[in-house]
Amino acid sequence: MSSKADKLGISASFARAQPVGVSSRRAAIAEATGAPTSGVVPPSEVPIEALAHNPFNLREDLTDLDELAQSLAVRGQLQPLAVATRMAFMEAHPGATDGLGRAPYVVIDGNRRLAAAQLAGLKTMHIHVNDALSASAADILESALIANVHRVDVAPMDQARALQELVDVHGSQAQVAKRIGKTPAWVSQRLTLLNLTPELQDKVETGELKVEPARRIGRLPQEQQAAAATESINAVNPPRQRTRPAPPTVNAVNTPPPPTSTPAPSPRITISAQSPETIADALTAHLTPDDLKAVTELLMQRI
Repeated sequence: MSSKADKLGISASFARAQPVGVSSRRAAIAEATGAPTSGVVPPSEVPIEALAHNPFNLREDLTDLDELAQSLAVRGQLQPLAVATRMAFMEAHPGATDGLGRAPYVVIDGNRRLAAAQLAGLKTMHIHVNDALSASAADILESALIANVHRVDVAPMDQARALQELVDVHGSQAQVAKRIGKTPAWVSQRLTLLNLTPELQDKVETGELKVEPARRIGRLPQEQQAAAATESINAVNPPRQRTRPAPPTVNAVNTPPPPTSTPAPSPRITISAQSPETIADALTAHLTPDDLKAVTELLMQRI
């Protein structure tokens, strides 16, 4: 029976060889994992069990996978996963191997596709091996964040938590902004979500409290946040007014029909361009949730 190494195109005897220039640490990892230290062309397709999820993945929960799983089952995999070898990952992160099992590759970008592929029952996946992605915990987190920063499916709270981890590593919001190609104001604005009370953070995650007003509320003292959040939620979803039925008309046969009313003109939105917050407040107060979402998506396309 062939070994796992043979199935992946890796000779066990070659794996135990120690080429000149290989560190003792890397040679020891190679001996323990059965992976070669050098000289082997990385595969472009591997069994799905050869892939482990990235422990530093930006998303805390891989949710809403059914649609993606169906697409993978019908259309197949259109984009390879960016992975690092298990050996490179272990060399950079000796204490962060929980959950890797015996998988020889760690997915750096594409964890959601991997989870959907597992749900869809795919047997193999296309990969692109790049060990440089596993250089440090910060690099892995940055790779995951940068790959997802322009995607609308990343939860705002997950994005804020990842940004805070980067700030902890690099020491300042300005350094993080420079590394991910954004402005310090962009980073600061998203980090304000972490200033919300735990209850309001939950409301952001469920969508009850919209992201834009939540960022503004995050700048307030926590004792003022609950009232501001209630006001914002009611502005978006005002309580329904109960209407009274019209009184019956007397002598309806001879009563002339009411005059045709001219439809009221659409209300205009007056926006003061003092700051992004005032613009967001004005739009939130006058637009329906669907219209607000449509405007947000259009603005995201123009950034």
